[in-house]
Amino acid sequence: MKLPRQFFKPLAVGAPAPLRELPVRLERMIHFVPPHIEKLVAKVPQLAREVDVVLGNLEDAIPADAKEAARAGFISFVCATKFGSTGLWTRINALNSPWALEDITQIVAAVGNKIDVVMLPKVDGPWDIHYLDQLLAQLEAKHGVKKPILIHAILETAEGVKNVDAIAVASPRMHGMSLGPADLAASRAMKTTRVGGGHPGYKVIADPADDAPRAAFQQDPWHYTLAKIVDACASAGIKPFYGPFGDFADAAGCEVQFRNAFLLGCAGAWSLHPSQIAIAKKVFSPDQAEVAFARKILAAMPDGTGAVMIDGKMQDDATWKQAKVLVDLARLVAAKDPELGRTYGF
Repeated sequence: MKLPRQFFKPLAVGAPAPLRELPVRLERMIHFVPPHIEKLVAKVPQLAREVDVVLGNLEDAIPADAKEAARAGFISFVCATKFGSTGLWTRINALNSPWALEDITQIVAAVGNKIDVVMLPKVDGPWDIHYLDQLLAQLEAKHGVKKPILIHAILETAEGVKNVDAIAVASPRMHGMSLGPADLAASRAMKTTRVGGGHPGYKVIADPADDAPRAAFQQDPWHYTLAKIVDACASAGIKPFYGPFGDFADAAGCEVQFRNAFLLGCAGAWSLHPSQIAIAKKVFSPDQAEVAFARKILAAMPDGTGAVMIDGKMQDDATWKQAKVLVDLARLVAAKDPELGRTYGF
């Protein structure tokens, strides 16, 4: 175990000092772009104005014979685009692949001063984070990168979920974690081909009552895992995210899954299709009425202590903390989307 005094020291001479606090950023949706498809890359400048995070995807969904083209396409569109306050991420290939090393070395060399986060797939344990942490420090020092590049882990193996707490605190570079349901389903030998969402076969039924049909209720097979991710991230001071929802035609199902994740504590979700951008923006922006009520709580309890009655409901220091979470998020949303901010009264 690394001692506390050593934890925030750079891992290479000349590398930037690790961050002690995560940057305060709005990350309602991480929008995936396959950089080897030119017609989609052409839309990146517009996307950068519409989404919170643009991610160049180099891993799943990129054919083996297009890996190098995707990497080159990512570097090219990063160099050609001004991202402003929009986050810039990349999902590299898994560390056990033949492409990961060149993904990391070439991207840091070319655009290390622009990239915010490297998303690392198939993280099994803290050792994967330690490897990438050390390598990034060496490359930052070599190429004069001024700010540390953060790491976002995808939990998509049974071993990774088992080690979620250790992964969360493996490095000061840790930005957060996402649920990776498809690979996790395969790792667990789950009997589903769905990418996220519920399953009609995973349900509970009501008790028998005479000869009446028994009511059935579909359940969420990802609730347990997502709750583990949320707890690990919250305790480590990093961000939890829902991952992909694979059925682009099911907007209602996507919205429900995203909303469950939002209510559970997630900061955002992946958007794999343009139709999911608006869903994520809607879901991960707090409700106008909720924000208005939260502002009442903060106004009535300026120092967060004591207890008051508001609209017939008792409020105390615990609900003050809940209210502050909502209002702080609303302020972030207002800075990104002034029109939505006006509905909050900012």
